[in-house]
Amino acid sequence: RYDPTWGSLDARPLPAWFDEAKFGVFIHWGVFSVPSFGSEWFWWYWQKEKREPYVKFMETNYPPGFSYEGFGPLFTAEFFDANQWADILKASGAKYVVLTSKHHEGFTLWGSKYSWNWNAVDVGPKRDLVAELATSVRNRTDLHFGLYHSLFEWFNPLFLEDATNAFKTRKFPTSKSLPELYEIVTKYQPEIIWSDGDGNAPDTYWNSTGFLAWLYNDSPVRDTVVTNDRWGAGSICAHGGFYTCSDRYNPGRLLPHKWENCMTIDRGSWGYRRDARLRDYLAIEDLVKQLVETVSCGGNLLMNIGPTHDGRIAVVFEERLRQVGAWLKVNGEAIYGTKPWRAQNDTVTPGVWYTSSPKEGKVNAIFLNWPVSGILELGEPQAKLGETQVKLSGYKDLLKWVALGEKGMVIALPQLTPQQLPCQWGWTLQLTDVN
Repeated sequence: RYDPTWGSLDARPLPAWFDEAKFGVFIHWGVFSVPSFGSEWFWWYWQKEKREPYVKFMETNYPPGFSYEGFGPLFTAEFFDANQWADILKASGAKYVVLTSKHHEGFTLWGSKYSWNWNAVDVGPKRDLVAELATSVRNRTDLHFGLYHSLFEWFNPLFLEDATNAFKTRKFPTSKSLPELYEIVTKYQPEIIWSDGDGNAPDTYWNSTGFLAWLYNDSPVRDTVVTNDRWGAGSICAHGGFYTCSDRYNPGRLLPHKWENCMTIDRGSWGYRRDARLRDYLAIEDLVKQLVETVSCGGNLLMNIGPTHDGRIAVVFEERLRQVGAWLKVNGEAIYGTKPWRAQNDTVTPGVWYTSSPKEGKVNAIFLNWPVSGILELGEPQAKLGETQVKLSGYKDLLKWVALGEKGMVIALPQLTPQQLPCQWGWTLQLTDVN
């Protein structure tokens, strides 16, 4: 059993499925999807920071005195089809999904009894969105279902009162935040709890170690659940399950602790933005590069989409997810279930990243640029004449190669037309019997 101390909790081994999964989809959906302008931090930027574009947007488009709560009934989800979402998630090749059950605005996507009249069952869709997605994901896919939950809420009077008291009082966590966490775990049995938003309060204020001890010892998901590192001021990148360290974290080197790169397809926002331009969305080449770099350095990639207020996954997000899925269909062996190799990227040719498949005795060299010469030089592998074999994923014949002294090899790639290439945005060489 685990004690409610970081020393004890941090010693819990991370359930193996998470490291093997490598790729998940993040979904930021909530009342902020109604204004769908600027950012999912809309309420804060408009009311607290009074940023000019937000103030102007409200003055131009809404009657005077309109409050953020007024967006609640407009969060309608009439096109939300959980089965359709599940099918898109499956097609993406992702192995897990994390839905925002509650963001910093405090609106819960399930009918929480601790969020009276500010939840998706009482207001707006009048539906339990968490339950619908959980059911579809479990019935139609093999993805692990996870939930994001914000500890703090920007404008909750109880939180603001506790903050004024320098967090010496704990009205908010005991009456709202913690009961919600116990509620979602018991009700939906998520295999990931993705915590966020500590409001600059310490983990003792949130009783994070108490909650995690219950989660790991006595909860219905105690054996499989995975947690992140956002459990109070100072815990990020230091305590919890896997480390996130910061948003869009991609260190480009091997880390000693399991980590995750959570990033967005829309460079400017996590929630849906009607004002986004095409150039704001990462291209599939960028996404494949992020995935390959992240996995070769021992991380998982959590790629975010923001659905619309009426429950649609915008076509641009669907296309990107299906493109990643198509790429993984060909190259998945170099991603899923792999381990970092002794070298993460190549010393001679830029844009080459390594993973290893120890069970199969393979090293995977993923190259992001097809060389014009048709010859790829690798500085890291130590090839053995008569033993080493080189195969291009999605292509039937073995490739010819020459060793370069003690270390390194030159590989002749097959001469293929663009139509004959096994995929379009990065290719995998499977090397067997290299040192």
